[in-house]
Amino acid sequence: MATPAGRTHLVEQGSGPLVLLVHGFPESWYSWRQQLPALAAAGYRAVAIDVRGYGRSSRPGRVGAYRMVELVEDNAAVVRALGEETAVIVGHDWGSGIAANSALLRPDVFTAVGLLSVPYSPRGGIRPTEAFSRIGGEEEFYVSYFQEPGRAEAEIEPDVRGWLAGFYAGLSADTMPPAGEGSLFFVPRGGRLSDRFPSTGRLPAWLTEADLDFYAGEFERTGLTGALNRYRNVDRDWADLAAWDSAPIPQPSLFIGGALDSSTAWLADAIAAHPTTLPGVMGSHLLDGCGHWIQQERAEEVNRLLLDWLRGVRGP
Repeated sequence: MATPAGRTHLVEQGSGPLVLLVHGFPESWYSWRQQLPALAAAGYRAVAIDVRGYGRSSRPGRVGAYRMVELVEDNAAVVRALGEETAVIVGHDWGSGIAANSALLRPDVFTAVGLLSVPYSPRGGIRPTEAFSRIGGEEEFYVSYFQEPGRAEAEIEPDVRGWLAGFYAGLSADTMPPAGEGSLFFVPRGGRLSDRFPSTGRLPAWLTEADLDFYAGEFERTGLTGALNRYRNVDRDWADLAAWDSAPIPQPSLFIGGALDSSTAWLADAIAAHPTTLPGVMGSHLLDGCGHWIQQERAEEVNRLLLDWLRGVRGP
């Protein structure tokens, strides 16, 4: 369907109140394959999009076309194009940030927000690239690594399937490297992110060979630049969102994270601040023994938490 990006591809199931599902990196609408039927069966119109730059959605050439304010307008345009006025929005990973900012910037459209794996952290006073440069000491923080155009593409694109398998495994509870072997989110100076991938070559339990084929096929067709351009806009976002510095999101909200996910460890202070930054928060859950790919690793539990929350948002 037509959006400011040009075209936004989506998959939908069911009828009823609209729930918009926004994936993260490096994923696609397919990340929500186990939520779509569960939401539809519960009486919701569940819609999972390919964010611009991914899958079958448009891939603008300009790096600046992937700034947060434009992704927010894509989401609002999807709601309008579906013939709806409002929606609940749920996001995972980068999709969590996109969902949070959609609720922040367009409260007229997005009446409730669910955040998976990455908590809401309002815009602050430090330019993001400055903050990232201070993280990691002798090693390079992965966001900084991803910011240089072409650099990560040169690592990933010669073997998309192998790289994705390693990245997914490195952040999954049952295949992540033991503590002490170095974090996947830090790159040795002069090295590559994949240097920290697990050495076993084993896929996590949630990821079948067919699932990996789907993800790999999408990125083999599109390349990784559109997806990585999200990381290359963090300073633009910081400038664009100056008027919302420290702003809370008052709509009804939900957070679900994995207890073994590095994101929840780094951002523990952000989770603790949710009663202030998300004054409408109705639940905050850390799933024991769960990694980063939360709605795929623990689909049934996430579905239950989402549906319980949605019933509370809608009322009895």
